[in-house]
Amino acid sequence: MKILVQISRIIVGALFIFSGFVKLVDPIGSQYKFQEYFSESVLNMEFLAPYALPFAVLLIVAEILLGVMILIGYKPKFTVWSLLILTLVFLFLTWYSAFYNKVTDCGCFGDAIKLTPWETFYKNVILIILIILLVIKVDLIEPIFKGKIPKLIAFLSLAVFLYIVQHVLTHLPIIDFRAYAVGKNLQEGMQYPEDGSIPPVHDFVLEDTQQDLAPILLEKEKVMLVIVYNLDKADKNGFPAIKQIAEKATQKGYNVYGVSASFSDDLELAKKEYNLPFEFLFCDETTLKTMIRANPGVIILNKGTVTQKKNWVDVEDLEL
Repeated sequence: MKILVQISRIIVGALFIFSGFVKLVDPIGSQYKFQEYFSESVLNMEFLAPYALPFAVLLIVAEILLGVMILIGYKPKFTVWSLLILTLVFLFLTWYSAFYNKVTDCGCFGDAIKLTPWETFYKNVILIILIILLVIKVDLIEPIFKGKIPKLIAFLSLAVFLYIVQHVLTHLPIIDFRAYAVGKNLQEGMQYPEDGSIPPVHDFVLEDTQQDLAPILLEKEKVMLVIVYNLDKADKNGFPAIKQIAEKATQKGYNVYGVSASFSDDLELAKKEYNLPFEFLFCDETTLKTMIRANPGVIILNKGTVTQKKNWVDVEDLEL
């Protein structure tokens, strides 16, 4: 039984650390996922939508920290009961998503691994069984280090996790698992897989008042796209820096366009107010959120290949 408990402890701890880490490097993605869960069409708890980001960060940090704690054996009773409660919450959400077909991707592994709601539900059922075993046999869980070392590891881990969260929220995800990551070619991403599933890059359009410019711009060597997925939610402090880098890019021969899902009249007002030296094109908001975790942010393309991505706070680091 002791061996079975230790194996369960390792599996649970490793899974929680992996699941937490792939979301820790991109908490904005989890924010969007919780906003989807809180929407009227899913849980109908829209009053919680403004708190989606702190809720996501809290859950992510708790998930990965509890994984560390169970592995090192720090506060085992508190840890296993916390793991049980957290997994029960996940179990309900994934069952609800699967049974009512509300959320097609629960986001339990961020953008790193895509599972169907039922696959995620069954994964959580197995987790529950392993955690219940740990709850029953919690006395067999002992610290792997003596003295205050487990406590020190836990608090240092918490500090590191919080630093990572602060860093990626200020800049961009440390690891980008999406189809618009640096080095990805968008034309290749638009090709349908052999199984007929939806291609990684879809709903990607760059429309002006007359046509979709995406096919044209994806063939050009120097393209700068300023992403402002929602003007009302954009950090207006970033527009002066955006203006400067856009002017510099234009001087160096770049085709510079803003891309947004906001109303054209509002964008024209913003363009005049901040003296932005480019025209805005339209693209779906969800697509823009997937392209870059910044509002505003900048993407550089070379014949459809993403060569650089920056949050507005880092646009001066762009190599033009």
